[in-house]
Amino acid sequence: MVNIELTRVEGDFGFEAKDSNGNVVRMDSNPELGGKGFGARPMQLLLMGMGGCAGIDIVSILKKQRQTVEGFDMKIEGEREAGAEPSLWKTVSIIFELKGNIDIDKARRACALSMDKYCSVAETLRKSGSSITWDVRVITAEPVVVVS
Repeated sequence: MVNIELTRVEGDFGFEAKDSNGNVVRMDSNPELGGKGFGARPMQLLLMGMGGCAGIDIVSILKKQRQTVEGFDMKIEGEREAGAEPSLWKTVSIIFELKGNIDIDKARRACALSMDKYCSVAETLRKSGSSITWDVRVITAEPVVVVS
């Protein structure tokens, strides 16, 4: 069982959530509703959670395949339903950018396994009607050229 404690700590809408290990996440409302920039908005945290979930999956899969992951970045863009309450994520687009000695086919397969099978947050979003698209890029180290 997961235990989370949530406490209002800043203004009207600034909250901190703490898990049983003491990890803290700060949240706030959007400025149009009175937020002060104290933390991420809860719906943004959902996309961040998906990023973390997928990142853990992908790096783990690639390590098992003896791929050298020197860097890992993600760009996540989402669009919510307009004029709806609740306003769910309608579309989510992800770019996985991996750095290192990584076979592109293995990288694509690892991303597909995460997004289609293992990432619980991505599945939660899909079940709420979100369309999730993604692409992967692998950046290999440039050869060092020494001029004498």
